[in-house]
Amino acid sequence: MPYRIIVFLVFLVILAASWMLGGWYGYRQVEQESVEESFRYRQLVANELNRYKPIPELMAEHPLLAQALASPGNPGVVLRANDQMQRMATIVGSSDVYLMNASGTTIAANNYDQPDSFVGRNFDFRPYFQDAMRTSDSAIYFALGTTSGVRGLYFSHPVRSNEGETLGVIAMKILVEELESQWHRPGARKEAEMVVLDNAGISFLASRSQWLYRDFSGNDQKGPVERASQRYPDRELDPVAFQMVESPWGVSDQAGLIHIRGEQRNGEYLTVRTPLPRMDWTLQVMMGTRSVLWTRLGFLAGGIAMFIGGLLAALYLRERYRREAELALRGQQLERSVARRTADLERSNQQLLQEIRERERTQNELRETQQELIQAAKLAVLGQMSAGLNHEINQPLTAIQTYARNSRRFLEKGSGDMVDANLVEISALCDKMAELTRQFKVFARKSEGPPSEVDLRQPVDASLKIIKAQNNSSGIDIRWNRPEQPVMCHGDLIRIEQVMVNLLANAVQAVDGAAHPEITIDIDEAGDSWRCTVRDNGSGLPGNSEQIFEPFFTTKSVKQGLGLGLSISRQIVDALGGSLTGRNRSDGPGAEFVLTLKKREATE
Repeated sequence: MPYRIIVFLVFLVILAASWMLGGWYGYRQVEQESVEESFRYRQLVANELNRYKPIPELMAEHPLLAQALASPGNPGVVLRANDQMQRMATIVGSSDVYLMNASGTTIAANNYDQPDSFVGRNFDFRPYFQDAMRTSDSAIYFALGTTSGVRGLYFSHPVRSNEGETLGVIAMKILVEELESQWHRPGARKEAEMVVLDNAGISFLASRSQWLYRDFSGNDQKGPVERASQRYPDRELDPVAFQMVESPWGVSDQAGLIHIRGEQRNGEYLTVRTPLPRMDWTLQVMMGTRSVLWTRLGFLAGGIAMFIGGLLAALYLRERYRREAELALRGQQLERSVARRTADLERSNQQLLQEIRERERTQNELRETQQELIQAAKLAVLGQMSAGLNHEINQPLTAIQTYARNSRRFLEKGSGDMVDANLVEISALCDKMAELTRQFKVFARKSEGPPSEVDLRQPVDASLKIIKAQNNSSGIDIRWNRPEQPVMCHGDLIRIEQVMVNLLANAVQAVDGAAHPEITIDIDEAGDSWRCTVRDNGSGLPGNSEQIFEPFFTTKSVKQGLGLGLSISRQIVDALGGSLTGRNRSDGPGAEFVLTLKKREATE
């Protein structure tokens, strides 16, 4: 079969399927909207009935009503009953309130002083009177007023004596225009129509005036109930000419399709009947089916779009398969070319790998050399401090020797107390030397492990102990403004201590020769970091302050250092994620170095 004929047949099938699915979906939507409108109006009617039903029962409890029924010939009692009917009608908002005796004759009413008064009229033929008398309970009835011809809901309840005897019936009439106006509220669908039918199929509420008091039962004969009860006096009750159509595909059993003849516009409706609460009424909601046509057209448009999309996709795939065949042929040619190039690339890769391994080896050697330089710088600092350490240890040793000799003499004399005092002094001197040598051992040790949490005050304290052990630190006023609270930062205790020793040693050498040598150490907060500042009042830095951090740059003699201290210190601080800067002081002679380290919250 030719390709074009297949495409045309597929197009026809898609059109037919889209038309059917559009009708199914459209009628389902119309039915759903009909059910929602039925539920809304059913709730409205139920609310109205629940609102007024208990009122006649409350009215019947009034003692004046029983007095009027017991003494119908007493004008004073009857007049008070008429006045009470008027007050009840005003309070409830009803059109009529009236009292009937056991024979159905009205003896008091709210319109007793009107020309069309109910007083003296007999309503024993009304079902609401008969039901109240027969069942001794409340009754509800809908009818046209025999006097006014106005539609209304009648609520009634028997009036009893103190002994329980039924004396008569109190009735109340409520107008029903509110029920119709609620249907035409702004939120209601414009295509939705409704009629409320009694048990004989006669409409007494309708959204369209031409459908009011019409027969929707489908029978040509009127039921005898309407004639006997005079529910619709002076009404023709003509039947509505409609034709039931076969239910469309997609609707449930409770819905049906009807065509009302004589309608100027589209007379086809989807109808749903719903019984109303407490009454023998039926609500019939009729939704116009014009929207189904638009739904079908929408499905047709969607089907055509899907067909066009599928056709374009098929054409695209055909063209793609053709191009893939061409690409496969070219791919074979490329594979041979790639094989040749791959051999060249493998040789180049081997050379690159060899260079990478050589570079990694060089970097490792450089890293090891850097660590050795750091350790050498620390040992150089220790060598420079050895003379001061010798002086610091020599004095305690001399004192220990003196205390020991004195103790032997005191022992020969039997002075145990003096021996014990000398031993206490010897122990204190030993602790002092141990603390001094311990600090030097910690400083000489290599740092191990990654950075952690450090209290910045501790490396400053340790570095001061080392610096103060030097001979050249005597006579210098070192001011350490130590914070009272812990200063937790991101770093390494030994590395930071080495940086601080280097900064303090440089400051000690810088103030050599000053009239009043001073060194100040401060720690302050700078956003998310801590800043430790070392200031001196020496000769200051050369013009280019960044040059002092270059390796082997120094303004000192060879005996005082090789110019690696600041360079190594900056590398240490950079590795810890901080910064180290130096500049001349703006508030006087000398220089200041600022060590900045990031904060870290202290753990509990």
